[in-house]
Amino acid sequence: MENILDRLIVGKKNKAKIVLLPYTLLFPAVAVFLIFMFYPLFYTIYLSFLDWNMISPLKQFVGWKNYITLLYDPLMPVIIKNTLAYIVILLVLNCIAPYILAFILSFVIQRGRNFYKGAFFLPSVISLVVGSILYLWILNPVGGPIAIIADFVGITIPIWTKTQGMVIVVLSIITTWKIFGYNFIVVFGGVTGVPQEIIEAARMDNVPLHRIFWDIVLPLSSATGVYIFIMTIVQGLQYVFTPIKVVTQGGPDNASSNVIYNVYQEGFLLYHTGYASAFSLAAMLIFIGLLVIEFKYVEKGIYYEN
Repeated sequence: MENILDRLIVGKKNKAKIVLLPYTLLFPAVAVFLIFMFYPLFYTIYLSFLDWNMISPLKQFVGWKNYITLLYDPLMPVIIKNTLAYIVILLVLNCIAPYILAFILSFVIQRGRNFYKGAFFLPSVISLVVGSILYLWILNPVGGPIAIIADFVGITIPIWTKTQGMVIVVLSIITTWKIFGYNFIVVFGGVTGVPQEIIEAARMDNVPLHRIFWDIVLPLSSATGVYIFIMTIVQGLQYVFTPIKVVTQGGPDNASSNVIYNVYQEGFLLYHTGYASAFSLAAMLIFIGLLVIEFKYVEKGIYYEN
């Protein structure tokens, strides 16, 4: 009888260990999320209802004042316009261009494509600070290589860091230099995954290349396209801070500032901590809304193999 009881007790202990084992293994990852993601998020929400400059020991509760100020801030339309313009240019350069290039290297020009893959991917492993300084030298309107070539043919290069409209384009090009290679490799994998027999059948029927791309390759690799679409926006907003900080500092007259840099400027340069927190939360809610719309409507037309 005692042996049976001992076995039951040992069996219950072993069962308890088996039940607790997955939670024990998950604890380190959950702890990292709690410390570095959820705690900063909830603390940012807390700060958004305060008036605090990160220096004073006193924090004044102001309720919804920071959010109301956000709505009536005259700088807000400029920041939103700059952010949207930057994202649109980035999507053209890092979604459409990699798709076309991957299609050409997969089905039109196959010679040397391993060289092109390595060449395009190389900038993605180089520091963006180095890239920003490099482009600052290349586009220097006085002594840069482009200025020298333009002067040789009689063209004057404008001071792009002081020209509204042009500065957003240049910042987009600098960020593209960093993320284009990764996007190209991912898109290239999706495009080459399209069944070759479908492409060959279309060619035998004399289907033009642009119709093959639009009606076959693009729909069959749409899952990769959606992934690249989302990652371009996420990485673009993540990486753009560096060239703005290194090159333009938000100028001229906030023409190169966007949502990410403005939060940094308000919080860490002007010490408007509560307002910066409210700004960052509002931006996060906007992007979450866009993602919800994308998953609700765009995902319906996505093709997933098997």
